[in-house]
Amino acid sequence: MELEVVLALGMFAAAIIALLAGYSVALTLGGIALIFALLGLALGVFPESLLSNLPSRVQGGAIMQNETLVAVPLFILMGVILERSKVAEDLLHIASRLLGRINGGLGYAVVLVGALLAASTGIVGATVITMTLIALPSMLQQKYDTRLATGAIAASGTLGQIIPPSIVLILLADAVSNAASQAASQMGIGAFVVSVGDLFAGALIPGFILVGLYLIWIAINAWFRPHHCPPVVDDTSDPLTRKEVLFGLGAPLLLIFAVLGAILSGIATPTEAAAIGVAGAILLAGLRLSDDDDAFLSALVLAAFASLAVIIFTRNVVDLRLGVADAGALAYVGVGISLIATIIFFAGLLAGMAILNRKQQLSPALKSGVHITSMVFLILIGASLFSLVFRGFGGDEIVAGLLHSIPGGKWGALVGAMLVMFVLGFFLDFIEIIFVVVPLVTPPLIVMGFDPVWLAILMALNLQTSFLTPPFGFALFYLRGAAPEGVKTSEIWHGAVPFIGLQLIIILLVASMPWLATWLPSVAAK
Repeated sequence: MELEVVLALGMFAAAIIALLAGYSVALTLGGIALIFALLGLALGVFPESLLSNLPSRVQGGAIMQNETLVAVPLFILMGVILERSKVAEDLLHIASRLLGRINGGLGYAVVLVGALLAASTGIVGATVITMTLIALPSMLQQKYDTRLATGAIAASGTLGQIIPPSIVLILLADAVSNAASQAASQMGIGAFVVSVGDLFAGALIPGFILVGLYLIWIAINAWFRPHHCPPVVDDTSDPLTRKEVLFGLGAPLLLIFAVLGAILSGIATPTEAAAIGVAGAILLAGLRLSDDDDAFLSALVLAAFASLAVIIFTRNVVDLRLGVADAGALAYVGVGISLIATIIFFAGLLAGMAILNRKQQLSPALKSGVHITSMVFLILIGASLFSLVFRGFGGDEIVAGLLHSIPGGKWGALVGAMLVMFVLGFFLDFIEIIFVVVPLVTPPLIVMGFDPVWLAILMALNLQTSFLTPPFGFALFYLRGAAPEGVKTSEIWHGAVPFIGLQLIIILLVASMPWLATWLPSVAAK
C-alpha cells in the first residue's frame, strides 16, 4: 500500500477517534489535518502549495464570500427569536386544544407543530427539547403510551432536517453544488447548478409525505389501540378565541409562506428571504411578548405589518420607476407613500426589538445566534482544511475507487455511500458529515449519473433517519435529557422504532421515484 494511501486513511481514522473521544469538532478537523500535512511534507508525499492555498480558499468564494452561506446566520437568528418568543408554546397549546378531544389528538398536534417548528426554526435540538418540555408531560398526564408519545416527539423534532427552510439543506446545497462542479469538471461538461431554492423545492414533497406517514401511524394507533392515545379529559382551560387561533397559528404560517414563497417564486434569494424571516420573527416576538405597558410599541409593530401591505399594494399598482420618460405625478406619489411606509416598517422593527429587550430576550437571542453561527463556520473552516489535506493525499481518488469497487454498479455505490453516512450520523453531527463526507462521496456518484438534487434530498433523509436511530441518535439524546425522570431510555428507543420504519419507507419512495425530489425544482425553475 502506498504511503499516501496509508496517511489518507490514517488521517480519517484519527479524526473519527478524536471526535468520539469528545474533542472539539472544528479544532479536531483542523488540527488532525495540519498534523498529517506536516507529516506528509516531512515524508515528501504532500504538496506544500496546497497549504498556502488555504487562506485564499477561506477568504474566497468557498466560504467567507459565499452568498449562499450568508443565509445561515439569518435563519439561525430567526429560529432563535421564535423559540424565545414562546411561539412553540402557543402552537402546541392551540393545536392541542383544537385536536385534543379525539383519540390521538395530542399526537396529531405534536406532529403538526413539529412540522411548523421545523419550517420556522430548522434547528433539531431546539425543536425536540422544546416539545419534550411542553408536550410530553401533558401527554403522559392524559395516559398516553410513553413509547408512542416519545417516538412522536423525537420523530417530529427531526423534521427540521428535511422541511425547509432547513439549515441542513442550506449547508447541503453549498456542499453538493461544489461537488457537482467538481464532477462536471471531471466529465468535461458544463457545470451543474444546485441552489438552495432547488433543495428547498425538492424537499417539500418528501417532507409533506413524511408528515403524512407520521399522522397515519398515530391514526392507526388511535383506531386499533385507543387506550394508548386517549382523548383529553377534564379540560378546564378557557375556550380558544378566534384571535388566539388567527395570531398563534396564522401568524407563524404566514411567516413561513412568506419566506418559502419568496424563495420558490424567485422574488428573493435565500439570503434576502432569510432577512425577511428575521424581520418577521422580530415583529411576531414583539406582539407575542408585549403587555399593557408596551401599548405604544405594540401599536408600532402592528403599524409595521400594515405598512408592508401598503408597500406591496403600491408596488403592484404603481410603476415606481422615476427615471423613465413617462414617469408622472402618480409615480412620485407612489414613491412618497412607499418611503413613508418603509419608515413606519423600520420603526415597528425597532419597537419589536425594544419589547424583546424589555423582556430580556434580545441579548440572549443575539448571543445564541452568534454562538451557533460561529460554531458552524469554525467547523466549516476546519472541515475545509481537512478536505484539502485529504485530497492532497489522493483521498478523493481512494473514495471514488472504493465506490466503483462495490458490487452492484452505481446503485451499489449509492447504497454503500448512504450506509457510511448513516453510521457516521450516529457519532457525528450533520455539520461534520456535510462538510467532510458529502464532498468526498458526492462527485463520483454524480459522475455515475445520479441527479445532484435527488442525491442531496436522499442524503438529508438519510441523516434524519440516523438522528432518530437507537442507540446513538442525537434526537433521542436531546429527548432523554429533557424528559421526566420516570421515562425510561428503553421506552424512548422502543418508541422511535416505528418512526424509523416510516423514514425508511420515504427513503425507498424517493429512491424509486426520483420525481418526488426533482419535479418541483424543475417547475420552479421555469
